[in-house]
Amino acid sequence: MDSATPLHRTPVTPELLRGALDVEEGPLGLVPCRLPAWARGFADPQLLSAQAQPAGVRLAFRTAATRIELTAHRTHMAFRGVAPRPAGRFELLVDGEPAGQVEAEGGTAVLIDAATGSVETDPGTTQTVRFDGLAAREKDVEIWLPHYERVELGELRADAPVEPLAGDRRPRWLHYGSSISQGSNATHPTGTWIARAALGAGLDLTNLGFSGAAMLDPFVARVLRERPADAISLEVGINLVNADVMRMRAFTSVLHGFLDTIREGHPTTPLLVVSSPYCAMHEDTPGPAALDFGDGAMRYRATGDPAEARAGRLTLRTIREETERIVAHRAGSDPHIFYLDGLALFGAADAEQHPPADNLHPGPEAHALMAERFAAQAFAAGGAFAGR
Repeated sequence: MDSATPLHRTPVTPELLRGALDVEEGPLGLVPCRLPAWARGFADPQLLSAQAQPAGVRLAFRTAATRIELTAHRTHMAFRGVAPRPAGRFELLVDGEPAGQVEAEGGTAVLIDAATGSVETDPGTTQTVRFDGLAAREKDVEIWLPHYERVELGELRADAPVEPLAGDRRPRWLHYGSSISQGSNATHPTGTWIARAALGAGLDLTNLGFSGAAMLDPFVARVLRERPADAISLEVGINLVNADVMRMRAFTSVLHGFLDTIREGHPTTPLLVVSSPYCAMHEDTPGPAALDFGDGAMRYRATGDPAEARAGRLTLRTIREETERIVAHRAGSDPHIFYLDGLALFGAADAEQHPPADNLHPGPEAHALMAERFAAQAFAAGGAFAGR
């Protein structure tokens, strides 16, 4: 087939999406959402923004096409006077193997002035994402969407018919966490540690990693309770510290409640609680975290007083200790709950070798390392997800 071959036009519908829990209608088409509508009604602006960034969301279909096009419009954020985050990427997988990437272009820019708090919106162009040169045979195709940009999807075009994939028989993995799980500073959608681990283990991932918004909200626990899952994991800690939202007395109760709610819908599903990977600025210093633009680059710093940890202000060290204690306590009556120390995924020595550029979020090399270590601990014999 060549470029003159007429293209079959297929509107993007929910049946083509994997990893999304809902959609919203936009002027161009559908916006994938990672929370259902009822839960979005409880969400604050940070969580609303994060859940509309389609980490782990992909179009999945079967086709013999050699050429595929997707109409898409991105919305991305930037701070005025600061180097922007690298553009997101659309990533193609064919029969589960990487087959190409296209950088996101144009779209709507949301410009934030950190000094004044003002926000400006700069509308941009809609993009046609194109993959060509594909083998002329029937194949399973996935297009993974940029994991840190809101994306509105219009029309799918291909030089052969497109059909939604039949029911996915892979085990379903439901994961909750922070920006570390959403994939901040990973360079492409399947480069996040959680996506790497899921693809390596052959699991159907739903990623509920929400940048800056993993606050153990009860309504998010209800979402987890109601979603089908063969394995569930929670990455807990960092946002509670860097937002300084509670003290230790509240954390203990809230984590128990979060786990109780999940267990109402998944009484025997393997449930792995993962504490935060290493973050030097918050290991012993409470939040809140503050942004620092001193040299034109965006970095974070902790502003709390380490002495106040004794009075219950949260640090990563104290949260890890309490999380491990809570899981051990519950394991006495729940043989299907497990704990994984985040330092086993990314520790102090790793941070020296791969220092986070912004003092907070692990970089691409760290994502690869975390995925490898998670797989070795969670999926190996005796691990929480062994046999999944």
